[in-house]
Amino acid sequence: MRYLVKIQLFLMIWGGLSVAFAADHIPTRLPEVPRIVAIGDLHGDLAATRRALKLAGAINDNDNWIGGDLVVVQAGDQLDRGDDEQAILDLLSCLSEEAAAAGGALFSLNGNHEVLNVAIDFRYVTEGGFRDFQDAVVVDDADTSLVKYEKSPRARIVSFRPGGKYAQVLAKRNLVMVIGENVFVHGGLLPHHVDYGLDKMNRESREWMLGHAPQPDFLRGKDSLIWTRLYSSEVDAEDCTNLREVLSRLSAKRMIVGHTVQPGGVSSYCDGLVWCVDTGMSAHYGGAPEVLEIVGDKVKVLREKQ
Repeated sequence: MRYLVKIQLFLMIWGGLSVAFAADHIPTRLPEVPRIVAIGDLHGDLAATRRALKLAGAINDNDNWIGGDLVVVQAGDQLDRGDDEQAILDLLSCLSEEAAAAGGALFSLNGNHEVLNVAIDFRYVTEGGFRDFQDAVVVDDADTSLVKYEKSPRARIVSFRPGGKYAQVLAKRNLVMVIGENVFVHGGLLPHHVDYGLDKMNRESREWMLGHAPQPDFLRGKDSLIWTRLYSSEVDAEDCTNLREVLSRLSAKRMIVGHTVQPGGVSSYCDGLVWCVDTGMSAHYGGAPEVLEIVGDKVKVLREKQ
């Protein structure tokens, strides 16, 4: 099923409130919904992706949406470290269409590994990951911008460089979203990110991925919203203070992040103000799929039955 074109609009009905948006411009903020499930980093593992989506109650064995008005948020890092990336990107795009038609939604966020690939930084790409995109695009041998690269990564470069086929797919996705009182972001939001503006970060990232602007500086550095680990590794009192400030300014109750593998499964810090959903479920890390269910003020970790 083809992903939605720019001009197409979806009417999504959540809790009696209708929200219309263009398929290439997902709002930063959306109202409260009956049920949300957050899924962590996928890293090129299609089998783990399917297991997590089934655990969420989102798909059946045929990869069809069965979640009804369920809202799924995947916290970024679909790419790198595994060989099934194209299939994952295509599956998530198709499911976002099916979910919207059913009155639900599937939102995939961009993480640091999506940004790395658009920046043509392939340090975490597997050999299979290079082969995976050989059939995705036509590589023009006359393209002088490719001559400095060996042949093996050229199809991936054409796919992910700003304006490329899959860069355009990623440009449809946000870096950060607020749904009701829940903030979703790959690494974490710090006070200076709120100062800069969530809408502005989403918009400027989108423009870069489409090839209309240079890469924004806020996508670089250890305190970037896609790189920071302040809320997911060795979290201390000062980190929790920053988190409380951010949540207060956004009128939110909790933040959900990925990025840092939690060896014991989905973890929470700062008295439940942040939930870390990267369980290392991909084959690269060998963790088990777990997802986070949010229903109103009730937060629950869902695990596969043993």
